[in-house]
Amino acid sequence: MSTPSPTMPPWPAESDHASGWSLVRAAAAAAEAAAAANRPARYALVAATGLLRELAPEEEGGLLAWEPGTGWRCLLPPQDCRQAVADLYLPLCAAHAARPITVAHLGQSLDGFIATGGGDSYYVTGPANILHLHRLRALCDAVVVGAETVLTDNPRLTARLATGPNPLRVVLDPSRRLPATHHVFSDGAASTVRACLAPNAAFTPGAADLVVAERGGRLDLADLVRQLRARGCSRIFIEGGGVTVSAFLQAGLLDRLQVAIASLLIGEGRPALMLPGREPLAHCVRPAARLFRMGEDILYDCDLAASTAAPAAAAPNGQSLQRLF
Repeated sequence: MSTPSPTMPPWPAESDHASGWSLVRAAAAAAEAAAAANRPARYALVAATGLLRELAPEEEGGLLAWEPGTGWRCLLPPQDCRQAVADLYLPLCAAHAARPITVAHLGQSLDGFIATGGGDSYYVTGPANILHLHRLRALCDAVVVGAETVLTDNPRLTARLATGPNPLRVVLDPSRRLPATHHVFSDGAASTVRACLAPNAAFTPGAADLVVAERGGRLDLADLVRQLRARGCSRIFIEGGGVTVSAFLQAGLLDRLQVAIASLLIGEGRPALMLPGREPLAHCVRPAARLFRMGEDILYDCDLAASTAAPAAAAPNGQSLQRLF
C-alpha cells in the first residue's frame, strides 16, 4: 500500500483532483486482476481508456506498483500533483474479494460532535471533505447507514459529486420502521436494501429486505458483513451516524476509520464515537494514523489493523513538535 508521508500533504488544487482521481479509480478497477496474477508488477495509466496497463519488465517508469499481500504502492514523486490524492485512497483501492475492507468515516467538531443537539449536521465539515465522502461512496460497493441517519438527514447516499458509480445503499432498520418515502427507497438512483430482523416465523421479507441474524436483540453486524461479502461487496463503507460507526468499531469489524475534524465548536450535541471506557490509558487503542489537510479540515486516516495498545513512542532527537502546514 502507499507509504505515508512524514508530514501532512497539502490538499491539491481542484484542477489536480481530476487527474489524481482518474488514477485512483483505475487502481480500484484493476485490484482484482492484479491480486489474481499474484506477482509484483508496475502499471501505467492509459489516458484513452482510463485503465491501467501492466508494464513489461524491460519498460521503465510506471505510476503504481502492485505488491502481492500488500497492495498498491504509489510511484509518483511527492511533488506530483496526483500524489496526495493517490496516497489517501490507495489503501482502499487495494481491496479485492480475497482481502476485503470495511472503512468508516465521521466528520466532527473540535469538541467531538457530529451534529447539534437538535440534529443539525449540515455541514460540520467543509466542501473538500464532502467531496471526499462522495468519493468514498464511488469507490465502495456498499454504503451503510443507520435508520436514525435516514430519518434525520434523508440522505441520497449517491456519488453525485464524484465521477464514479453509486454504491448499494444499505439501511440498518431492524423493525422496518422507516417509510418508503425517503430518498434511498424512492429516488431510483441506486439499489437499496433494508437490513432487518425477522420478527416471527410468519415474516415474509420484501424484495428490498435483507434479513440479518439477531445478536443481543440487535442486528448481528458480523452476519450483515458476511452477507454483503457474499453479494460481491469487497469494499464496504460505514457512513454513519455515530451510533452505527461506534457499533461496527466496537464489534471489531472496521479495518480503517477516518475522522475529519472541523474547526468548529458545537458546545453540546450528538457525539461522534461512543465506546466503553478502558483503564489504564496504556490499554486504550492508539490507531496508526496518517494525517491529511482537507480544505479547512484535518482528516485522520486510521489503520485499525496496525493499531497498538502501547503508549506513544517519544519523538526522535527530542523533537516532539512538528509544523505540518
